[in-house]
Amino acid sequence: MKFRISSLLLITILLIMLNACATVPLAQPEADIQIKNMPPPSDKALLYVYRDNLFAGSAVIYNIYINERRIDGRLAVNTFLAVALEPGEYRFSNVPSHLEAAALPSFLAANYLPINLSAGNKYYIKISAARDAKLFASAPEAFNDAKLIHNYGQPATIAAAKSKGREVSPPIIERKPIAKSDIDVLPSTRLKTNGNSYAVVIGIEEYRETLPNAEYAANDARLVAEYLTKSLGVPEENLIILTNSKATKSDMEKYFHKWLLNNVTKESDVFIYFSGHGAPDHSGGDAYLVPFDGDPTYIAETGYPLHRLYEVLNKLPSKRNVVILDSCFSGAGNRSVIAKGLRPLVVMAANQEIVGTNTTVLSASTGNQVSSTYMEKGHGLLTYFILKGIKEEPIRNHDGYIDMEILYPYVKQNVERIARKQYNNEQTPQLWRGKQRFGEGK
Repeated sequence: MKFRISSLLLITILLIMLNACATVPLAQPEADIQIKNMPPPSDKALLYVYRDNLFAGSAVIYNIYINERRIDGRLAVNTFLAVALEPGEYRFSNVPSHLEAAALPSFLAANYLPINLSAGNKYYIKISAARDAKLFASAPEAFNDAKLIHNYGQPATIAAAKSKGREVSPPIIERKPIAKSDIDVLPSTRLKTNGNSYAVVIGIEEYRETLPNAEYAANDARLVAEYLTKSLGVPEENLIILTNSKATKSDMEKYFHKWLLNNVTKESDVFIYFSGHGAPDHSGGDAYLVPFDGDPTYIAETGYPLHRLYEVLNKLPSKRNVVILDSCFSGAGNRSVIAKGLRPLVVMAANQEIVGTNTTVLSASTGNQVSSTYMEKGHGLLTYFILKGIKEEPIRNHDGYIDMEILYPYVKQNVERIARKQYNNEQTPQLWRGKQRFGEGK
């Protein structure tokens, strides 16, 4: 009886494995051999990622992410892909394909394998059925049986070229690493968890419309979320993180207008962070956050006006609100956009009458300036010095809470210094004062 049950289980497992492989198109055998035997480029690292054939959960298909960017192609059992990368440090994540889109940002922030790659070397990452990933310096035996997936649309091209006696490049893509900086290591101390604190964190680096990237905005949001939950006492279940395509205008409205109103109490602290493009409205002079689906030509219809955010915050029963805007609203470039053919404006991110007494707003620049990206650190200039101040400077008052009155002068001085020194640019962060501290534990 035991033998018959075991046999039935084995047959079921084999069928699941075959079905899993069948859901992922495979490359031609010639391409498979070519990629497996390819020497690494002298100036890059060659990374192979493959699935083993363990039975537990083997029907799950995985999407692969490196530095929060998805790599084309999906891995089933006994399949692999190859990626050429610049030398450096990366965050590798394997994500179940059935994961809901809304859960992806928090999943990526909490589930990744840090890897350090050197030029001219091959590396192998094995994904087990339990979603664990492990980096090897040489090929494990199981890799020999893995099949190259039909990714990037290249294997058919390879097969066609080979039939004509020509060699072609294998399906390799290049991804530049995100710069690592001192603030990427979180502070060793943390505030007590405050179950009454809530946060909405938004970072939009890539836009649906043909807009320039807001460099490192998604990375900024990820790190700010980590500081909030792991150092500043915000419970993970009380934090919403929206990046790139998950930060549409309707997403902002949902969480600003419904989620906060449904959860915030009179004992709550509220934290809003936005990193991405801002835009002015030439017809009305308003300042807008540009969502993923925003269009500067129709900014009044597709943008999210800042005054609406402040109106929502004023309606909340919260004790204090903090808004940080690593954007600018002049249309003068970098983290700011305007419709083609229009000139930059002077648009303020806030004023005391609109903001209200319970809210403090820290914005990246004045209304006619450009907000810079700190390229060598891999962050927005404002965001970098806010997090550096929280981590390293004595910006906590006698009871241990973050004091915006202490943090702001530090941020202002350093942002102005780096903007002038490295970018020949004037950038002066602005603080509108309500209640000046955030992060009070209970």
